[in-house]
Amino acid sequence: MPVLETGRHNLPLLAVTQAQKEITHNEALVLIDALLHTAVEGVALTAPALTDSDIGKCWLVGSGATGLWANKSGQIAIWIGGDWRYLVAHDGMRLWDSSVGRESVYTHGVWQSGPIITNPSGGAVVDAEARATLGAILQYFRLIGILMT
Repeated sequence: MPVLETGRHNLPLLAVTQAQKEITHNEALVLIDALLHTAVEGVALTAPALTDSDIGKCWLVGSGATGLWANKSGQIAIWIGGDWRYLVAHDGMRLWDSSVGRESVYTHGVWQSGPIITNPSGGAVVDAEARATLGAILQYFRLIGILMT
């Protein structure tokens, strides 16, 4: 039996003898649309009440989610109008969280955001503040893969 999904993101593939191929094709386009420059409205534990005007909006399913999102923690939930589709994260995936204005990277089974880096304020502890700021920058560069650990 041939594989009918892509290996990485489980996008549906068309079968040669398949009827109504537009359904499978449209399903793949919905998932690709969510994967391309992935952005979420925020992190949530339960599915929000939405309408057809919200089609295409995505949320990151938080740890311990319930209801329709039970057992979907860490996945990206996509509202398709009347139902949800889910994307399983893979190491290296990135997403923009619109609710906090920050990017997250999926690494080792966890969505991680870079540290919030404050500017050194000067005074008697300039060296300690500068070291802390440089440490936070280096930590973020390692998180996004610019520097090796």
